[in-house]
Amino acid sequence: MFLSSQIIRSRIVPLTDEKRINVFIVDDSLFSRSRSKSVELLARVFDHVKHRYDRGFRMLTLGWSDGNTFLPLAFSLLSSEKESNRLCGMNDSIDKRTNGYRLRKEAIHKSTDVLLDLLKSARAYMVPASYLLFDSWFAFPAVIRKIREQKLHTICMLKSMPKVYYDYQGQKLNLNKLYANIRKKRGRAKILASVTVGIGQLEGGEQVSAKIVFVRDRRTKKKWLALLTTDTELPDEEVVRIYGKRWSIEVFFKMSKSYLKLAKEFQGRSYDSMVASTAIVFIRYIMLSLESRNGEDLRTIGQLFYICCDELKDISLTEALQKLLTLLERFLGERLQLAEQEIRRLIDYLIGNLPSFFKERLAICCCES
Repeated sequence: MFLSSQIIRSRIVPLTDEKRINVFIVDDSLFSRSRSKSVELLARVFDHVKHRYDRGFRMLTLGWSDGNTFLPLAFSLLSSEKESNRLCGMNDSIDKRTNGYRLRKEAIHKSTDVLLDLLKSARAYMVPASYLLFDSWFAFPAVIRKIREQKLHTICMLKSMPKVYYDYQGQKLNLNKLYANIRKKRGRAKILASVTVGIGQLEGGEQVSAKIVFVRDRRTKKKWLALLTTDTELPDEEVVRIYGKRWSIEVFFKMSKSYLKLAKEFQGRSYDSMVASTAIVFIRYIMLSLESRNGEDLRTIGQLFYICCDELKDISLTEALQKLLTLLERFLGERLQLAEQEIRRLIDYLIGNLPSFFKERLAICCCES
């Protein structure tokens, strides 16, 4: 936590500024010890990828991202809160005053409680972030309310659960019934509908409102996906765009397991050795992530570029259209050796047959250029 927070808040060459939307991302992944028998706090853990139980731990990880760079902040190797699922117990000789004992007790707590503790630690280190992103495994109204009590907004994927209800127009509806009761957009719109609902009250009695955005599932067009945010003023398109930053933690898990040999490069049975090995892998990833950032961000070349250049930006639709037209014009001139008038005639014909929405964007491109 300390290392990543110092990098993010560095006063010499900060990775980002206050105007950019920074996010926390939390997710868990299987820390496999499938061949082990005598590892401390070893448990039967459900693998969501293989859809079966395996021996190991749940590696609950909290990270930070600005959309370009992902840095892991903290983690916890979770055993199981159910004693029946634990295959090995805790080492009784551990001094209860030590940090090692605290980590062992944390490993047998409920994952949502550990999530809130990790989040409090990140806030204590003053890591800047506006939203917490997570998948549907933690998307319960009670958890979202507790996150809101920490003065942090949530953007998460929702799973259709029959016994999870949302307050809408004086009724308590689950996700499927809520979607059936709202008006949907026609045609091939990617965002089908959005609605503001209530998800309960905080401890002080304040009502918590949330916006649910229904998005068309691109894998199966007849189905939909639902995203929830507690920032009800956030536009629907921004909810989808910001949630897309959550994918960086999946890349982190893949990189750590496949290339940095997470849980594969050491032989140890104590809980402390697994925590230490995981921390070393995280530090390696931080170094690689910074090196990748240094190779892409012009600000890192020197103070002159830091003053003159903006930070890396998320490419907008207008910029993308402008780049595509520039590449097309260059291709027609260099490869097909067409005259400038013929190139302009082809481009005008292309623009003339585009939908009105793209014509408006292209008009902005011409004005800006």
